Order: sequence, then C-alpha cells, then structure tokens
Amino acid sequence: MAVLDLNHGTVRGTTATAGGASGFFGALAGYFARRSLYRQTVNELNQLSDRELADLGINRLDITSIAASAVKGQR
Repeated sequence: MAVLDLNHGTVRGTTATAGGASGFFGALAGYFARRSLYRQTVNELNQLSDRELADLGINRLDITSIAASAVKGQR
C-alpha cells in the first residue's frame, strides 16, 4: 500500500495493515485541519488595514509566512 505524505508532497510505500487506512485518513483529516487554519489566518490578517497591521508589527507581505508558522505550531 502506498501512503501519500501530505506534509511533504511525497508518496512512500508501507506494509498493508488494518491501521494503514485509518492512518491515511487521519493524516488526511490533519491536512485539511491545518489547511483550514492557514486559510483562516490569512483571511483574518488580510482583513486588517495597513495601520492595524503596522500596530501589530506585521508587514502585509509577511501574512502568508505568519499563517504558515501558525499551522506549523499546531502539529
């Protein structure tokens, strides 16, 4: 059975076990949860004005990296 590693975009081979499918779907659910958190963070920060972002010490160009860091911290 091949398993898609959603964190790194790779496929790796594994032995076929009963837990293989549940592990795959657990990883898939985790991926969608992290993706949802990323999109929510980007959307919320993009709604702030430039002045509000400056008050927080955030440059608009840094929003995607801040959102990625938020997701990375949730692992």
